[in-house]
Amino acid sequence: MTRAIRTERSLYDDDHELLRKTVRAFVDRHAAPHAERWRAEGKVDRALFREAARAGILGFNIPEEYGGGGVTDFRFNAVIGEEFSRHPASDGLAAVGLSNDIVVPYFTDLTDDGQKARWLPGIAAGELVVAVAMTEPGTGSDLAGIATTAVRDGDDYVVNGSKVFISNGQNADLVVTAVRTGPDRHGGISLLVVEADRPGFSRGRNLEKVGLHAQDTSELFYQDVRVPAANLLGAEGSGFKALMRNLPQERISIAANAVASIEGVLERTVEYVKERKAFGRTVGSFQNTRFQLADMVTTARAGRAYIDDLLARHSRGELSAVDAAAAKFWATEHYVDIVGRCFQLHGAYGYMLEYRIAHDYLDSRITTVYGGTTEIMKEIVARDLGL
Repeated sequence: MTRAIRTERSLYDDDHELLRKTVRAFVDRHAAPHAERWRAEGKVDRALFREAARAGILGFNIPEEYGGGGVTDFRFNAVIGEEFSRHPASDGLAAVGLSNDIVVPYFTDLTDDGQKARWLPGIAAGELVVAVAMTEPGTGSDLAGIATTAVRDGDDYVVNGSKVFISNGQNADLVVTAVRTGPDRHGGISLLVVEADRPGFSRGRNLEKVGLHAQDTSELFYQDVRVPAANLLGAEGSGFKALMRNLPQERISIAANAVASIEGVLERTVEYVKERKAFGRTVGSFQNTRFQLADMVTTARAGRAYIDDLLARHSRGELSAVDAAAAKFWATEHYVDIVGRCFQLHGAYGYMLEYRIAHDYLDSRITTVYGGTTEIMKEIVARDLGL
C-alpha cells in the first residue's frame, strides 16, 4: 500500500504478518491465474478449497483433532479477509472467506461430538464445501418469517421449501438450512444440515448478478427431503438464537473487508492519477483530484482505526451486536461512496472492464445489502438508543 494511505497498526503481531505473506503467495498462485475464467463460469473451482486447506487458510479455526489449525483468534480471519479483498480475484476468493467467517462456526460451535467427527475432517481438508441457507424469496431480512418446513417423521425430518441468494450454493456439499419446526415466530426455527446428495434436494439457477461474478449465488429447493434428526444443530427451536449469535461476526467480517477494499481502491487510484494525463498534466495534479483523495484517504484512516478497535474487541469476545451493525453499515456505505468517487477520477476508462475500478464499482454495491441491509443495521443502532 502506498505511504499516503498506510497507517501504523497495533492490531497484529508477527504470527499474523507471517500468515499475511502466506495468503499473498496463495492468491498469486492459486487464484490470480483463474480469476477471469471464474468470472466467466460464475463460480470457483472446487480445487480452490482443497488448496486453501493445504495452505492452512481454510479451516484453521477447526480444532486440531479434526484436522484444523485450532486457531480461534479472529484476527487471523481478518488478515485473510484483508488480503482477499485487495486482490483482483477477490470475488472468487470470497468463497473461502465465507466458509471461514460465516459457515464454519455453525459446525464448530453448535455440533455435538458425533457431528464433529462426521463433518469437520472433510471441511478442514477442503473436501466438503459448506453453505448456510437462510434467505427465502418472500422474507429477505426477516429471518423469523421463513416458511421452509421440517416435519418430524420418526428418525427423520421431512423438509419442504426453497431458499435464494445462497453463496457457495452451487459448490456446497453441506448446507446449514434454517427451517420451521414449530409455529412460534422465533422459537419455531431450527437448523438442519442438509447433504446435497439427498433425494429431493436440488440446486436452481446460479443467479446472474450485477457484480461478484465469480461467487456462485444460488436458488436451492427442498422437496420432501428426508434429513436424519441426527443432523439437527443444537436443540429444536434454537435456530433463531443461533443465527443471531453468529451475525455479529459476519457483520464485522463484512466491515473489515470493506475497509480493506477501500484501501485497495485508493491505492490503485493514486497510482492511476499519477500516470494518467489530461490537458498536458497528470490527473493527480489537479486540485479537485488532490482534494478528493485527501478526503477519501482520511476517511480510510479513520475507518481503519475504528474497525481495528472492533476487531480487537471481537477477538476478546467483547463485540456487541449493536457495534457490529454500526460498523457494517458505516464501512459499506463509505466503500460504495469511495468507489464511486474513484471511478469518476478514472474518467471513461473507469467504465472499461479491463480496469479493476470497473469491477470494484460492480462488486461494492451489494455490500450494503448482504449480511443485513443498511436500513436494518440502522434500526438495530436506533433501538439501542431507546428510539
